[in-house]
This record gives sequence, C-alpha cells and structure tokens, in this order.
Amino acid sequence: MKEIFFVFKHALMITGFVFVMMLVIEYVNVLTKGIWQRSISKKKWQQYLLGAILGALPGCLGAFTVVSLFSHRLVSFGALVTTMIATSGDEAFVMFAMIPDKALLLTIFIFFVGIMAGYLTDKFFPESKLQIYFPENKLPLHDEEKCNCFPSEKILGFIIRPSVPRLALIVIIFSLVLGILTGTLAGDSELWKKTTILMAFIFSLFIVLTVPNHFLIEHLWNHIVKIHIPRIFLWTFGTLLLLHFLMGFIDIGALIADNLLIVLLIAVLVGIIPESGPHLIFVTLFVQGSIPFSILVASSISQDGHGSLPLLAESRKSFLAVKAVNVFFALIIGLTGYVAGY
Repeated sequence: MKEIFFVFKHALMITGFVFVMMLVIEYVNVLTKGIWQRSISKKKWQQYLLGAILGALPGCLGAFTVVSLFSHRLVSFGALVTTMIATSGDEAFVMFAMIPDKALLLTIFIFFVGIMAGYLTDKFFPESKLQIYFPENKLPLHDEEKCNCFPSEKILGFIIRPSVPRLALIVIIFSLVLGILTGTLAGDSELWKKTTILMAFIFSLFIVLTVPNHFLIEHLWNHIVKIHIPRIFLWTFGTLLLLHFLMGFIDIGALIADNLLIVLLIAVLVGIIPESGPHLIFVTLFVQGSIPFSILVASSISQDGHGSLPLLAESRKSFLAVKAVNVFFALIIGLTGYVAGY
C-alpha cells in the first residue's frame, strides 16, 4: 500500500505541474489574444531552440512544459521531437554527479542532435500531413470578446464570494502549494526544482483569484479541468503503477548480453519506456567501462524520463510517433558512433 501511495503522489505531482503550465499558457494566450502564439508558430527555429533549451534542463519540467505547448499546437511536432531528444530526465542529475565532464559533453551533443532532428522531422512530415494523425486541439480564442483578465474593481468580490469552479480551483492549487511546502509532494526533489514548481503554483493561484468568471469557467474549468486533467492523471498514475510493479519482476540488467550491438539495440528499445530509472543501467555500465560512449548517447536520445507521460495521456498517436522518431535517430547516431569507435 505504501508503494501505491508513493506512485500516487508522483502522478499527482506530474499532473499538478502540467495543470498549472496549461493554465498559465491559456492565460497568456487569451491575455495577448494569441499574438505570442502566432509569433512563435511562424518561427520554427525559435521553437527548436526553445525545445532544446527546455529539454536540456535536468529533470522533466522542461519536457512537461513543451508537451503542454504542443497539446495546444503552439509548437510544432518537430519542436516536440527536439525536446524529447534533448532531455535526459532525472538521470541527468545522476550523470552530472558521477561523470560531470561526459555529462556536459552528452548534453551539448544531444542538444544539437535534437535541433537537427526537429528540423528534419518538420521538413519531411509537415503540419499538413500530421493533422490527419493528430487531432486538432488549439486554444480557443474568442475574437469577438475583449477579455479584461485583471478587473481590479471585481477581484475582492471574486475572493469573498467565489463561484463553485473558482473555489474548487483555489482549493486544488492551495493543496498543491501546501504539499510542496510540507514536503508531501516533491519532498526528495532538488531545491531549485521545488522552487520552480512552487512559483508556478503560486502564479496559477494568482490567475484563479483575479480572472473574470467567464474566463475561469470557459477556459480553465471547462477546457482544462474537465477535459485534460482527469485523463492526464489517470494515464500517468496507471502507467507509473504498471511500470513500478513490472520493474520489480523484470531485471533489465539481466537482458544485457556481451555483444555490444545487442546492448545498443536494447538501450534504444528500453528508452521507449516512459520512466526515469531504466536508463541508469546504461549510465552505470558506462561508468564501469562496460559500454562505449555511443551506447550511452543512443540511450539518452531514445529515452526522456517521465517527460512523455503527459503526452501519452493526451494522445497515444503522438506518443508513439515521438518515440518512433527518437528510436530512429538513436539507432542512426548510436550505430555511427559505434562504427567510428566511440
């Protein structure tokens, strides 16, 4: 029961962060009437650079953010690929602790591989082709309405006499903030990560307290809370729970053979698992000198920690498509490095 509760808290933390990021994106999009959306959508290189930077940040928060952007079609599929290739998830912390010089080299390398892969993905699979595979899910913009998202004269009334949806959101976000402050959520995370999550939660609370009722009900409650959040939490919790018990019965390390090409293939395929942990096997093997750098690179390109879990919840087709692209580039880069003797 303790293990199930641990997985539940982890899923709640992931869902909570994705929730507030979607809330902030919705707020900024409506506040600016989509100006920033149209701006970033036209500049693909900015998307690739943003995706690579967020992906290169240790941990999964950057990847969660880009998944939120992609789910609203604010960045391209190629930018999503860039992020998932550039990220090493929580394993990045371990690598920087154990092999800081190699970890830095690896991060820089997959940063540029991710940008190249994102560009090539959009080049060969433009948005017009992908629309038949991925459902449209753009943020609703009501051009006929002018949203005063900070009606100062009404804010006190919102707080004193909140509507049911507003009160529910206040309770949810305040509970998340309390969970961070008490260590119930993300208690074992690094200080910078907890600070980042806490700031995002507090800003989302500001949004909920100050936006008018129409925005709160139509954009936040009906769009995010009712449509996205239940699906994201259930898929995240279910996937984490399944993987938790499977990892207890399957020793992935025992699957590694003496043939390095087989190890390379296994490393790439293991990267498909949306979980922080399996990649550490290959980090450990590299530190011990049992595998070359090329296999560590291939594993890092293929895997993305928990970064793709919200994507799995939003669109299984998108999840499988990203994983397929990642596996392709992981095999190409990994085999090239192996043949070259790295």
